[in-house]
Amino acid sequence: MRIQTIPVGELQTNCYILSLNGRDDAVLIDPGDEADKIKLALNGKKVAAVLLTHGHYDHTGALHAFSDAPIYIHQMDSVMLDDAHYSIGSYMGDLHKRPAATDYLSEGQTLNLAGITFEVLHTPGHTRGCVCFKVGNDLFTGDTLFDGDYGRTDLPGGSEEQMRVSLRRLLSLHGCRFYPGHGPGNIIK
Repeated sequence: MRIQTIPVGELQTNCYILSLNGRDDAVLIDPGDEADKIKLALNGKKVAAVLLTHGHYDHTGALHAFSDAPIYIHQMDSVMLDDAHYSIGSYMGDLHKRPAATDYLSEGQTLNLAGITFEVLHTPGHTRGCVCFKVGNDLFTGDTLFDGDYGRTDLPGGSEEQMRVSLRRLLSLHGCRFYPGHGPGNIIK
């Protein structure tokens, strides 16, 4: 599997492009901004699906450019696609509505997209509907887990208590390489 990391937008949100050699499709995780930059990195591949780790504005800003593909988000965060207060976009001057989700994610769900199998882990704390995507030994953590840190819990829908539970769960996945929503990843030891 090929994993491309495309930092986008003012907050340098990591958009991930996952694809398999020999296939003409790919999966996007968190297209936060700069749609043209993401399209260029796709190098002609068709977007089979867009997976959102959560609904904050900096993870969904380029969603409009890929709205012809299925859009997956946890139902608890789906309101963020339509409400700039909950997406915290209103705090940053981004009042744009996002395309609606076509599919809702749930704990333990398995998705087969572009030939890749994704396991959904519901990891609330940063938002009520935060999820991580596990693909083999690769883990896409959004803003739940960073290298040496974790996501904020003081925004609408955040919970320090839920974050502690989610972090304990993720940190038990020894040997997994994690890919966060911002900054570099690492291996869970």
